[in-house]
Amino acid sequence: MSAGGRPAGGPVAPRGSRGAAGPGRRAGPQRRPRVVYVMGSGRSGSTVLGVTLGNCEGMFYAGELDTWLARAGEPVLGGLERTRFWRSVRAQMRDEAEELFGEDARRHVERASALLRPDRWRRRRGLQPRFRRVTGDLYRAILAVSGEDYVVDSSHFPLRALELQAIPELELHLIFLYRDPHSVVASFARLIRRQDVAERRRRELATNLNLWVTTLLSLLVFARQPRSRRMMLRHENFLADPEGVVGEILRRVGSSAAVPELGALSTGLPLKGNRLLRLERIAVRAKAPRAPRRSRLTTLLQLPWTIAVSRLSPTVGGDAKVADAGATGRPAARERA
Repeated sequence: MSAGGRPAGGPVAPRGSRGAAGPGRRAGPQRRPRVVYVMGSGRSGSTVLGVTLGNCEGMFYAGELDTWLARAGEPVLGGLERTRFWRSVRAQMRDEAEELFGEDARRHVERASALLRPDRWRRRRGLQPRFRRVTGDLYRAILAVSGEDYVVDSSHFPLRALELQAIPELELHLIFLYRDPHSVVASFARLIRRQDVAERRRRELATNLNLWVTTLLSLLVFARQPRSRRMMLRHENFLADPEGVVGEILRRVGSSAAVPELGALSTGLPLKGNRLLRLERIAVRAKAPRAPRRSRLTTLLQLPWTIAVSRLSPTVGGDAKVADAGATGRPAARERA
């Protein structure tokens, strides 16, 4: 994709995307918003997948949009171009959005913990209508400012996906991104010293419980999504064959775009993501994996969902024997979400 420009005072063109709508293309506000939502647990590779899709013609990678209300529309990452873009998005929003600024909507509507707290149910029901209107407006504003056809949202919360399913004006395409649970648990424990055995055990249990709930909700939301607009993707399969997987995703969402050059991917202007986004460009390459250390606790707790996930359809990517790869530019970026 080539970089686009805008006149002074107009919407900002995102780095690595097409900018203004060209001849024969409709302006963003006239289109039905098309959203590619990446759902699953944290540390499952959603950022790498989002960046790769965001480099395809017609795709804008917005990052983790669940933070938009929490941060009043201000991006987590810095940079003049990024700041100008997201301020242009905010300028297109109705005043109703400001009423939801803060953590309230994310805490009561999007996070799984809200379902476990009966004292939050009434507040959740009261917030949902406004949350859905504002979220629909947000996707429309992003498309209008970027000039693209699809918004890629890697917020990954299954309850956010559930709310998107209830917005009739959206054309929602759902990707359930699933990573080997042993790798997810190991990723969350990476910064804990090996000598701190008690803390590592506590983190392993907490991560497993969170992963158990997240996977259960993801399975339920996936089952509600129309078959023609859902797909299950294993993180390991994407990394083993990123070109093939991205091509299949594009076909399934109805895009005629070509797969981008994976050796020089622009990270673009996402609102939020992991530290991989501090780099301006990354490369994605297939690479043989190192098998994660397996835990009996993780195996037992995640067994029901491991079986359930193996039966989901339609799936993207084959059952790759090579189960790992990486995004170069920063070594630790390979296994991050």
